[in-house]
Amino acid sequence: MKKQIIQTPLAPAPIGPYSQAIFCGDFLFVSGQIAIDPKTDALITDTIIAETHQVMQNIKAILFAAGLDFPNIVKTSIFLSDMNYFAQVNEIYGSYFLSDYPARETVQVSRLPKGVNVEISVTAHR
Repeated sequence: MKKQIIQTPLAPAPIGPYSQAIFCGDFLFVSGQIAIDPKTDALITDTIIAETHQVMQNIKAILFAAGLDFPNIVKTSIFLSDMNYFAQVNEIYGSYFLSDYPARETVQVSRLPKGVNVEISVTAHR
């Protein structure tokens, strides 16, 4: 199966040897997104709410670049620096979906890139 790289300047550039997203067949695999503002390259970590919104906006930009949107997401992985953020992250995350929520896991990890509090990756289907 042929892979197609998805890259958009409307989401943060990768900070390592990976792609923003890859289509493989009808599935889009979006790399974990953190709260980097693609316009300024600044981290948005003032509050967990602002941080989560930025992560979701980065995911949205990548989905749009691939011709998809949030209803196309079938699987999500959420990584938190502290499970005490769960309720706030869950509320913001949930506001991006209207129904037919994707499968998901949420885990607390000991550390995330650049010291952020939340990272989210998704898999979507066209």
